[in-house]
Amino acid sequence: MILALDSSSAGGSAAVVRGDSGRLIVSERAGESRRATAERLPLDLMAVLQDAGVTLDDVDRLAVAVGPGSYTGLRIGIAAIQGLALARGLPVTPVSTFEALSWHARGSADAIAPWVDAQRGEVFATLLAGDGRGVLADASSLSPSATIDAWQSALPAGGRVRFIGDGALRYRDQILAALADRAVVDPTIPLLAAAIGRIAAADPARAVRPHALAPLYIRRTDVELARDRREAANR
Repeated sequence: MILALDSSSAGGSAAVVRGDSGRLIVSERAGESRRATAERLPLDLMAVLQDAGVTLDDVDRLAVAVGPGSYTGLRIGIAAIQGLALARGLPVTPVSTFEALSWHARGSADAIAPWVDAQRGEVFATLLAGDGRGVLADASSLSPSATIDAWQSALPAGGRVRFIGDGALRYRDQILAALADRAVVDPTIPLLAAAIGRIAAADPARAVRPHALAPLYIRRTDVELARDRREAANR
């Protein structure tokens, strides 16, 4: 029994997944995006357990999205899972947002492009092979046009690329203008918690102790950038 959490976006989601390979999703629930993550957790986790008809004592393992995504949301979500893991002595499987997004798109195109809205006109992005495993272009934080330009040599020749995620949906027009019919943009943003739980179930060896969890930011945080600006102004 795996309890999984995604707090990488405003709403996020939580799920309970059961089965050796994670094939059975017992329950999945979307978070309420109008409320701050700190206000909803750990109540969202308790609610999804209740939906599944189980308790925290029934959980064997935890899984959590480590990013990229909302800096604040990731910190709060990882901290909540760490707290539960420490209290129960449970291992935790870290799963990247890119991997959870690509899980929903694997086998559907020659390449998969998970795009997460990074704000400031940028996207957190990577380019993966059609099976969602092989990395064709490393993770980056660039504008949509700069991302596609940087991928020119990595894009499959004559193949189709499936774009997925809130960044892909936001910049759909730019993607299609650049790649035309080579690109397919998912019209919806999938919930990720169940995919995170199923990925964790499929590879138990990935689980780590709670203190080993670390967010995947890609871009430096706003706090770090603001500090650099202050230091530069004071020189």
